[in-house]
Amino acid sequence: MSYVADPTLQTNFLYAELDKLTAKLAQKDHQLTTLREHIQWLEEQLRLSRYKRFASSSEKQSPDQVTLFDEAEQLQDETSEQESDTTATTVMAHQRKSRKPRIPEDWPREQIIHDLAEADKVCPHDGTYLVHIGDEIHEQLDIIPAQIKAIAHVRRKYSCPCCEKYIVTATKPKQPIEKSIATPNLLAHVVISKYADALPLYRQVSMFKRIGVELNRTTLANWMIQCGQLVQPLINLLAEAALAQPVVHMDETALQVLNEPGKSPESQSYMWLLLTTGHQPVVYYHYHSRRHADVPEQLLGDYHGAVMVDGYDGYQSICQKNQLTRLGCWAHARRKFIEAQKSQPKGKAGKADQALAYIQKLYAIERQVKDKTVDERLKIRQTQAKPIIDKLKSWLNKTLQHTPPKMALGKAVHYLHNQWERLVGYLDDGAYPIDNNPAENAIRPFVIGRKNWLFANSQSGAKASANLYSLIETAKANGLEPFSYLQRVFTLLPNAQSLADIEALLPWQLAHHDNYLASTEV
Repeated sequence: MSYVADPTLQTNFLYAELDKLTAKLAQKDHQLTTLREHIQWLEEQLRLSRYKRFASSSEKQSPDQVTLFDEAEQLQDETSEQESDTTATTVMAHQRKSRKPRIPEDWPREQIIHDLAEADKVCPHDGTYLVHIGDEIHEQLDIIPAQIKAIAHVRRKYSCPCCEKYIVTATKPKQPIEKSIATPNLLAHVVISKYADALPLYRQVSMFKRIGVELNRTTLANWMIQCGQLVQPLINLLAEAALAQPVVHMDETALQVLNEPGKSPESQSYMWLLLTTGHQPVVYYHYHSRRHADVPEQLLGDYHGAVMVDGYDGYQSICQKNQLTRLGCWAHARRKFIEAQKSQPKGKAGKADQALAYIQKLYAIERQVKDKTVDERLKIRQTQAKPIIDKLKSWLNKTLQHTPPKMALGKAVHYLHNQWERLVGYLDDGAYPIDNNPAENAIRPFVIGRKNWLFANSQSGAKASANLYSLIETAKANGLEPFSYLQRVFTLLPNAQSLADIEALLPWQLAHHDNYLASTEV
């Protein structure tokens, strides 16, 4: 008799085999999807590598797009165009001459008269003596090379000729560094050369030597530290003024300090930035040995307002503790989509272009409301920017579901998703900024300087650098010429007798009263 299998058992067996095959197929599909994504990622990395190697490093999008820069830490040295009164600039289908440098009317002038010889002042036609009818004037810029002079402080001494017991000596103003050969002018020159012009001290030593002055780098470094300590009362006032504003910007960048307790010379310390814009702008640098959440807590204290920062998690603790409004930076979101755009196949538009089109519209609106009042800005944002934000949100929700997070587009999309509530916060108040570019622009002078002098030797040197950068950049933000400002500070601050005397040296105070301190661009 032949064997007949149980139909039920046979069916169960077949279903079990089907489940196994289905599971294997799903596993193969997953492996295939993973491999495809990895291939796409490798192709993307190859395109990005080629782009970074051969393409322009700028973020050019559109001529009417607000200029946004890469992270300050990643900026490459830019080659500036030589400005000349004879060069020509190509514009579309025509050329126009570059604007000549403007020489301010109030600058001192020296006239060199080029006249005709007496024999040439006679008309060749009828012998009549020529009459002066006018002049052709061509102005040039000249420079007076640095000059060094010695200043002798002579303190007169007097005594009573009768009793010969009473002797009195005339006083002299206190100096920024007592018993030093450096005047306020010389100190201001060295500070500006290092921190505003990014000239390392060893180069300044060579420059001084060329004009016959023998100084060494240790002396100059000690001067910088003492100047940084001298201006500490002003720095404290800058920090207080910043925290009195409703909105502050924050950022940080790395700094190498060679001799730091408990750390190796190769380890990284940080320069933190606290910045405000508006009527009395403040650019406040703060040195700290690490990048940690307790640093913004220390800087902000009991501040209650809005903070514009990047996506660094270290800011979240103080935001929760003080119930701060944390604003997100659209410039950071935009950069990530630009990276995704660069990774697209050449000549092919993609989803990154779609996101950038939305963001570009937001910045176009910001350009329109730049000079509006806070209330007007809020109204325009609500009526014009919010509908664009809503469309971008709808686009984001659809794109998020189908974009691998490992890809450049995926990173951009997930960053936008994770930062969304912070990014759209600027719609709630006309005083809120759309991005953290002011902070990145303010920290750039430090980054440029760091590329030249590379590191700080000690904690005291790093702290002095923070203080001096703070004064220079705040002076510039308030429209002051930084050398003249530091010259005034180093002269008057040592002789300050009260808090009012120190407050009178704040950049916005001098900007109101001293026109000669105003910055002039040529």
